[in-house]
Amino acid sequence: MIYIAIILFAIFLDQYSKYLVVAHIKPIDTLPLIPDVFHLTYVENTGAAFSLMTNKQIFLILMTLVFIGVLIYFLIKIPDIRENRVIKTALAFIIGGAAGNLLDRLRLNFVVDFLDFRVIKFAIFNFADIFVVCGSIILVIALFTNKNFLENNDFGSLE
Repeated sequence: MIYIAIILFAIFLDQYSKYLVVAHIKPIDTLPLIPDVFHLTYVENTGAAFSLMTNKQIFLILMTLVFIGVLIYFLIKIPDIRENRVIKTALAFIIGGAAGNLLDRLRLNFVVDFLDFRVIKFAIFNFADIFVVCGSIILVIALFTNKNFLENNDFGSLE
């Protein structure tokens, strides 16, 4: 199933990039690729997005598990027809990204962040975050453009 491959690819890319950052960037703290614009900077994030809920690891782990479970339920329940493939791909992106950060929380008790766009003074983030954000944007657009989606799918039955 292509959606499992997407999830596994997202997890692999996220975890492998974090492995490389821990091995090569953590010892030097930051590596300017474009000085004052884009750096690779090792950060240990004990919170969620933008460091919200810092040091609430058990809560974040439980919420992520529930969130992933709900998304997997929808991924399975949504019929795999042409009209739903973008929605299912978006769900796979979100699940893969959430799972990547969840693995960090379970192993390390924090999430490794390293993509540091200094020119816009944005929060430091990682590939898992990119998958979650891009998947969420794609999902919202797909739901708005697929007018028949909710009418043609019954999510109430647990068959």
